[in-house]
Amino acid sequence: MTYTISDQTGRLAVITGANSGLGKEAARRLALAGAEVVMAVRSPERGAAARAEILKDAPNAVLEVRQLDLADLSSVRAFAHDLAVGGRAIDLLVNNAGVMAPPKRMTTVDGFELQFGSNFLGPFALTNLLLPQLLGSRAPRVATMSSGVAAIGHIQFDDLQSVRRYSPYGAYGQSKLADMLMALRLGAVADERGWPLTSTIAHPGYTRTNLQTVGPNLGRARPKWRPLGGRTIAPSQGVEMGVEPLLFAATSPAAKQGGYYGPRGAFGLVGETAPAKLPRSSRGVDLASSLWSVAEKLTGTTLPPG
Repeated sequence: MTYTISDQTGRLAVITGANSGLGKEAARRLALAGAEVVMAVRSPERGAAARAEILKDAPNAVLEVRQLDLADLSSVRAFAHDLAVGGRAIDLLVNNAGVMAPPKRMTTVDGFELQFGSNFLGPFALTNLLLPQLLGSRAPRVATMSSGVAAIGHIQFDDLQSVRRYSPYGAYGQSKLADMLMALRLGAVADERGWPLTSTIAHPGYTRTNLQTVGPNLGRARPKWRPLGGRTIAPSQGVEMGVEPLLFAATSPAAKQGGYYGPRGAFGLVGETAPAKLPRSSRGVDLASSLWSVAEKLTGTTLPPG
């Protein structure tokens, strides 16, 4: 059964990575539900093409394409600053964009390991910088995309940037676990401070997008298709179904503070949306708050006062 988004008329949503895959489908579905959508994309040209495609299904949609490179903290700051100029409250932030398993260690503009920087530090900084506008909404929400691979991730505080040892999927797992911990900590802070903000987490199971091909082919002279380490026999699904845990986390009144949602089917890879069990890797005492403190220092961003 397809998840039906409640009426989003009058709400402003910011979606990262909205030019393709799950991000584009989330933008399309939210626009069809009446939301105004800021499509935060690294390539404005690809963002414009995605916008044109969405408008074919939702000709009355209000979609704005804005440039954002999560691998460049100056781009994150510029994006947040430009959004703040209008002074409008943001109702929903969807941290979706990411990169998966480059074969060799690569770095962001700021010198961070590419996956840790793009998948976690960029969204972390963006969330902090947009919190004043989010808290201007009556019922703001931040929905963060994690991954089932977070279950095998570990936060290597002594080597967060994978300098001593780089493993494509090890670094990916760490970055997606970090996303999960960020969302959990944000929800805890919101409750402690009495903010009306809800922080949720989703994973898409095994959804067929370009995530499985773009990352593993970065830096290669010849493209090599390597979905999930080369295994192709796992159950998989299209973006229309794969986006539903994220949409549930982003819009459902039933989504809870710190709730984690994913497919209920075979091995958590496919199927209708259901609550997912937080992995053991996320349950360390003070793990989320410790990582948050480190990320504040690395990004130079902090929570707003209050």
